[in-house]
Amino acid sequence: MISRIDLRGDALPEGPALRDLLPRADFDVAAALDKVRPLCEAVHHRGDAALIDFAEKFDGVRLTSVRVPAQALTDALDALDPAVRAALEESIRRARLVHRAQRRTTHTTQVVPGGTVTEKWVPVDRVGLYAPGGRSVYPSSVVMNVVPAQEAGVPSIALASPAQAEFGGLPHPTILAACALLGVDEVYAAGGATAVAMFAYGTESCPPANMVTGPGNIWVAAAKRYFTGRIGIDAEAGPTEIAVLADDTADPVHLAADLISQAEHDPLAASVLVTDSPALADAVEKELAPQVAASKHVDDRIVPALSGKQSAIVLVDGLEEGLRVCDAYGAEHLEIQTADATALADRVRNAGAVFVGPWAPVSLGDYAAGSNHVLPTGGCACHSSGLSVQSFLRGIHLVDYTREALAEVAHHVVTLAEAEDLPAHGAAIKARFDWKVPESK
Repeated sequence: MISRIDLRGDALPEGPALRDLLPRADFDVAAALDKVRPLCEAVHHRGDAALIDFAEKFDGVRLTSVRVPAQALTDALDALDPAVRAALEESIRRARLVHRAQRRTTHTTQVVPGGTVTEKWVPVDRVGLYAPGGRSVYPSSVVMNVVPAQEAGVPSIALASPAQAEFGGLPHPTILAACALLGVDEVYAAGGATAVAMFAYGTESCPPANMVTGPGNIWVAAAKRYFTGRIGIDAEAGPTEIAVLADDTADPVHLAADLISQAEHDPLAASVLVTDSPALADAVEKELAPQVAASKHVDDRIVPALSGKQSAIVLVDGLEEGLRVCDAYGAEHLEIQTADATALADRVRNAGAVFVGPWAPVSLGDYAAGSNHVLPTGGCACHSSGLSVQSFLRGIHLVDYTREALAEVAHHVVTLAEAEDLPAHGAAIKARFDWKVPESK
């Protein structure tokens, strides 16, 4: 069901050569660009009418309005299962605790007497958040997008999720209920690339946004790439992935369950186990069969995911080599299930989020750890972070110098300007001192 990659015996290669040995799903965003371009431009030129046509084409329902009525949000919350409501409320509470602590404050540095630089943090004016609604419905993604935007102080927040024919063209009611719990009342029935285009260009019913965040399929990723430069994005999210670094102290029942939990997202989902224990590898592989058989979504998601080229059990000589493999892989989610899990986790350099020990599975992070589950995929954890309050903030420097403070450094500014053959830069300094540059003290 799941392949093996044996990296034992020889010294591991460095950098890209090691990455090339590791499993990864095919996810060609560049190829998808040609298909999303006409969809995005149709929204640009036809606005809501294009969104309504695309909902009929892709979601099988003819909308009367793209904007979700406020009453639909209230009704969805009123009808929400009390247990689901309690779980969402606890997820929101924990996410707020973590994300509120991320908020940066204004800081002023005195560079010299009379010269200061203040860095203030300003939220973007408006964000468009995306909650997927294809194979699965993700109210948890509503929480993970909305909470950091709210804690950052974003004044205008809108959310889009695909229209559902089963619910009369509205997004899934649990999505709507989550929005209501969070106080988000601007919601649109729009999905995929067309939702990103709606936020990027704006339509009759939806003002344009400065930024779009949220997970999605390859069409969402391609649309984000298409609009790079016009809007800010969080990331081009690829298929979800889990890597587990484990030794012979790990429980194979837990490991198999965790690999399956990620595989049930999508047939392209990646489940990777890195271990120095062949006995553990055998035990996990043996445990997969009965657990998969007892699962839902077996044939359409779990089996294709586990048997695909993106999933594997990777054998290494030791945990040091295993850590190198995990850093080269740069997993969206990395579990450390070893005897010294805390120490190893502290040494991880490349991961979207690290889950330490047997009692912190990825599923906890998906819903209720307080951490964010919108994380970098496809190895992007080597240069990018998960969604946070910082994603929605911009640092602005306020430079405040007196005449005396400028005079002290003026000759350096003029010297550097002339070294770069930009004499007008130097002239802008000289003009303030009757074209004479005072000598520094």
